[in-house]
Amino acid sequence: MIAVSGALRASGAECPALLQAARAAYDSREYAAAAASFQLALQACPQPEGILLPLAQAQLLAGRIEDSLGALEELLRGEPRNTDALKLKGDALYFLGREPEAEQALRKALEIDPNHEPSRYALGRIYFQQQRLPEAAAAFETLVESDANNYRAHDNLALCYAAQQRDKEATQHFLKALGLVHEKHREYDAVYANFAEFFLEREQFEKAFQLAAEAAERNPAVARNFYLTGKALVRLEKHELAVRWLKQAVELDPKLEQAHYNLFQVYRKLGKNEEARRALEAFQESKKTPKPLR
Repeated sequence: MIAVSGALRASGAECPALLQAARAAYDSREYAAAAASFQLALQACPQPEGILLPLAQAQLLAGRIEDSLGALEELLRGEPRNTDALKLKGDALYFLGREPEAEQALRKALEIDPNHEPSRYALGRIYFQQQRLPEAAAAFETLVESDANNYRAHDNLALCYAAQQRDKEATQHFLKALGLVHEKHREYDAVYANFAEFFLEREQFEKAFQLAAEAAERNPAVARNFYLTGKALVRLEKHELAVRWLKQAVELDPKLEQAHYNLFQVYRKLGKNEEARRALEAFQESKKTPKPLR
């Protein structure tokens, strides 16, 4: 339980400044700093109940998952029907590997409010990760039926259909998502990468390259975007170009084992034996790293 000092709460003098600092840090994606400021605000503000949810959000994004879960449990003791808290609890439990409890929390939120889109989306993502594809597809179908402009749901529904080899329907929803994000949601690069991977698996390498390169242009901080572009170039036998993209991928994420392996293959084809040896060693090292839940 989070202890709150009565004396600090009674004064409340620092409350507005602490909340302002916390929100500014959160908006800047400085989640650890945001969590620290929300924690101080929790002690200083006369009505701390409304701070627990943003505190838990910041803690979760800062990787303090157990702390986030503790804040949510305290909030839910007073507000057991808070669907936003239940959804975030589902996220925290999933990241802790407690998938049945995560599903239970999300289902409870949907029992309270069947139209709570964040909970249905999170539940669909869990089903997809568990390869419960019909259930995942049903969740995302419900979302796009209620909101035809939900580009994230279209993207994830396309992934479900692609995994079921329902390529025509997958393509329709990928294209719908692309149309929705092209101008209005340029920050959402995932659909470009997902569609690129779809084409890579179907050996349509030029289309895969174009989509992956667009993903990298939209979000140059994501290693996967560079890896997929490099992989497409490998398949197009443009090896020198592929090296540049794959090297950027492993610089962004040294644990991305597929990128290391592709670099190893490309260097071998180029006759660069020493670089190939180093890439193979990096690949073998990256395989030792436990993969986080997504």
